[in-house]
Amino acid sequence: MPPYLKPVPVLILFLSGFMMLLAGCDSESNSDRLHALMDEAEEFEIRENPFRGGDDDEYLENDRLQSVAMEDLERRYEFWTETQEQLHSRVLRENLQLNDQITYDSFQRQVLSNINQHKYRSYLIPINHEGGFYNRMIGLENRVPLDSSEDYENYIARLNAIPEFFNQHKDHMRTGMELGYTLPRVIFVDEYIYYIATHIKDDPEETGFFEPFKNYPDEISEENRKQLSESGRQAIAESVMPAYRSFIDFLEDEYIPASRETIATVDLPDGEEFYNHLIEYHTTLPLSAREIHQIGLDEVERIREEMYEIIEEVEFDGSFSEFLDFLRTDPQFFVDRPEDLLKEASFLSKRIDGKLPEIFHLHTLPRRPYGVEPVPDHLAPRYTGGRYSVGGGTRAGEYWVNTYNLPSRTLYTLEALTYHEAVPGHHLQIALNQEMDDLPRRAGGLTAFSEGWALYAERLGLDVGLYENPYYNFGRLTYEMWRACRLVVDTGMHALGWTREETIRFMTDNTALSHHEIDTETNRYIAVPGQALAYKMGELKIRELRDHYEEQLGSDFDLRDFHEAVLMNGPVSLPVLEQQVHTFFEDKDL
Repeated sequence: MPPYLKPVPVLILFLSGFMMLLAGCDSESNSDRLHALMDEAEEFEIRENPFRGGDDDEYLENDRLQSVAMEDLERRYEFWTETQEQLHSRVLRENLQLNDQITYDSFQRQVLSNINQHKYRSYLIPINHEGGFYNRMIGLENRVPLDSSEDYENYIARLNAIPEFFNQHKDHMRTGMELGYTLPRVIFVDEYIYYIATHIKDDPEETGFFEPFKNYPDEISEENRKQLSESGRQAIAESVMPAYRSFIDFLEDEYIPASRETIATVDLPDGEEFYNHLIEYHTTLPLSAREIHQIGLDEVERIREEMYEIIEEVEFDGSFSEFLDFLRTDPQFFVDRPEDLLKEASFLSKRIDGKLPEIFHLHTLPRRPYGVEPVPDHLAPRYTGGRYSVGGGTRAGEYWVNTYNLPSRTLYTLEALTYHEAVPGHHLQIALNQEMDDLPRRAGGLTAFSEGWALYAERLGLDVGLYENPYYNFGRLTYEMWRACRLVVDTGMHALGWTREETIRFMTDNTALSHHEIDTETNRYIAVPGQALAYKMGELKIRELRDHYEEQLGSDFDLRDFHEAVLMNGPVSLPVLEQQVHTFFEDKDL
């Protein structure tokens, strides 16, 4: 019987109740106990994962990769189950101040997520539509310190550790094949193997792994450079490249033939329970798959009506599907050169920058700048249209625009994409968090808030008089429709029996996304179940709160106040967001 199902002895129950009583007696010590548990968890993570300290350049063991051997996974699981018991027995949430309640919720989510990842054996499927453990090694040279000969020796040791790291994952994948935990076979179409093979070179010096040996720090002598370069070349040729070749052989000879024909998460062992967990984890709401499915259908119908209004505005003579075909094929909505797409994204970014003081208090705007960059080549073919890359230290944030396959990159959706990924979306919210000293501590992601905010931010262009081009406004609606469709198709495929073809048809019929992007997104929903639900559910909650206070306050409503109320504590669960917005306006006595 697993530890989380073992009966609890009476004595432990008595001691647990006694500790809870003590926790309720002193809110300060109650807070101290929470932060002590979080400190212990953070120290554990740094010990277990040599990259965990990378954000602050405080690496403990630079010569190794993280072990995913079964005994290490079991030991980590035991740590997190004990941490959960300690959290529940030693810390009384209702006796905490709001900031610490948010911290508690975030930490509890992280702890439970780590437990559930083991409980539902997520380690048996360590790859997805974009890659997985194997492409996390790409760019390794950019994520490690390389300031001394010792740093280079540690880097070489990590290169030599890659075969064992790959083998541990392959062992789990073989167990998954035996137990019915595999990635759906459909994910492996469209040159999946090819993009792994692009990292394999006969000459080690042609790989990214060799880049550090082309430009040494001045402190390293010429003699040491020659020795380090030879060791690095040998590690790449004899360890790294064979590991990638062996993994491709494994996929082709063993894994893909054994991968499952079905796409539904509920078809996995314990799949229905697992998908319910993913719904709650990604949305932070206690909703069923059918409830979310219906919310999605209702939103699709509402957004479709707004789309018809724009079709009428531009006086298009044809059906809805013909209008979508027109958008997907007319040359005016595409560019021929990657730099032209980046220029358009840069122009849209700068234009919204100048509008931000109209909808945000100045103290709610971050100081960290951001730039516009293309999606890295090794990611682009299977990547979304764009993404935000978080800045840190002296590095600005980056709004990535996908310039691969330009016939699939529509200009009319670029404005909404820009507001989502840059400002007032991800960059504004994340960079602001980085600059706030008094935020609640974070222990885990809250996608429903961060992606809900970014989707909400797409609409803010209307509040400052942008989306002047009606086709671009239709692009905004097609992006909103896209997120509404996600509620329908994610639950449809993973819980309600939908096929991949039904999903593609539904997305094609209701959005103006390109066929390439629809195909890429469908594979994403299949390989990463539940995550796509977060966007629309988070945005709906933010809009619900805004509508409430606009109606309640009338002419006294200030959109800048509302945005401060939403952003003031960083990412929070949607129930906590509702609580903090209500508290904000109650305290203002409006």
